[in-house]
Amino acid sequence: MAIRVFVADDHPILRDGLARVLESSANIRVVGAAENGRIAVRQALHLRPDVVILDISMPDMNGIEAARQLREREPKIHILILSMHMTPEHVFQALEAGVHGYVLKASVSQDIIQAVVAVHAGRRFLSPAVAEVVAEQIGRRSEVSPIELLSRREREVLQLVAEGHSSAEVGKVLSLSPKTVDTYRSRLMQKLHLRDVPAIVRFAIQNGLISLS
Repeated sequence: MAIRVFVADDHPILRDGLARVLESSANIRVVGAAENGRIAVRQALHLRPDVVILDISMPDMNGIEAARQLREREPKIHILILSMHMTPEHVFQALEAGVHGYVLKASVSQDIIQAVVAVHAGRRFLSPAVAEVVAEQIGRRSEVSPIELLSRREREVLQLVAEGHSSAEVGKVLSLSPKTVDTYRSRLMQKLHLRDVPAIVRFAIQNGLISLS
């Protein structure tokens, strides 16, 4: 039986190209795609694919947050990060979110099919350069990422505010009142010791929640 795969990336050309690479294998079938993490979570929970491939830098909800929510709500789904980022912060946040593999976009044609097969079988898969990052950081990461201090809603509000959305716009996305959004924003700013919205933007960029690209 073919491995059922769902793909999430905000660039349609990359999504289509990835689907073609995956379906070049007789053992893999792409069952759906999404342009951001929020849609990916909703559709993956409906379609129940075997493997979900997530880009990290996506608008509205990034791939790491999407991975967290999928792992919480459907632990049987295997999750693979496909990203251009390989900083320790990106890699360890992804691993802490419970992903099963991490592949760099630069090596996608060589690694992606092998990675899908590996994580579907319950094994870890890291691109060689990512594995080097992990090895170099062993013993160095003594502190919990500040992202872990936040609740799920606070992380969602953080990304949306950092992307420039108003409280009313954030509330519409999350089905919350603007007042409730402001409360979440105040809480996350207090937890992270951030003074204003520019500080939120800087924090989000530094911690890989949003990208300048």
